[in-house]
Amino acid sequence: MTSTTQEAVAADAPALPQARLVALFVVYLVLLTWTVLWKLELPWAGEAGWRIVKLVPFVATSSAGASTPFDVVANLALFVPLGLYLGLLVPSWRWWKVACAAAAASLGLEVAQYVLAVGSSDLTDVVVNTAGALLGLGLLARADRTVLTRVCAVGTVLAVLASALVVASPLRYGPPEDVRCTRAAPCGPPTVPGDDGLPRDATFSF
Repeated sequence: MTSTTQEAVAADAPALPQARLVALFVVYLVLLTWTVLWKLELPWAGEAGWRIVKLVPFVATSSAGASTPFDVVANLALFVPLGLYLGLLVPSWRWWKVACAAAAASLGLEVAQYVLAVGSSDLTDVVVNTAGALLGLGLLARADRTVLTRVCAVGTVLAVLASALVVASPLRYGPPEDVRCTRAAPCGPPTVPGDDGLPRDATFSF
């Protein structure tokens, strides 16, 4: 992104009050964290056997399978709004600052997945998430700022409604009930293996 383009973006008047835009950004971050860590389920924690680390992007390793197209597209899409929001809230940031912020956020989520033992900590996600944020920033540079601000607002509201529908539906995307952790009932070993011998849902990488 050229400096001329950045100055033009920064000069545009915001389509929403700054405080409202910040509030929407916070809502997005909460939804992002909830989706990545717990797949819109109640917060839970696993045990050591659920920790999977994949340091080689995209390809299969001894502990995890290759990244699927669905995982890559989903991780890309999840972080596009991050690039849009950062571009709207801090238009003076160069692209590399947005990339560093996205990489740090993604890495933080991967570390949280490892600490909580709630899924696969995959370097692929950091790479793809960062690319998604840069894609969002690129869209902001090439489209009308006012339109994209409203798109962010509407998209965040729709995401909240969609999350509510998922929570209210009978479909469950989190771990089986017998491996949920509570203070009253500590975690038990995973009992529902997947095709690759890993616990079901532990292979989710986003």
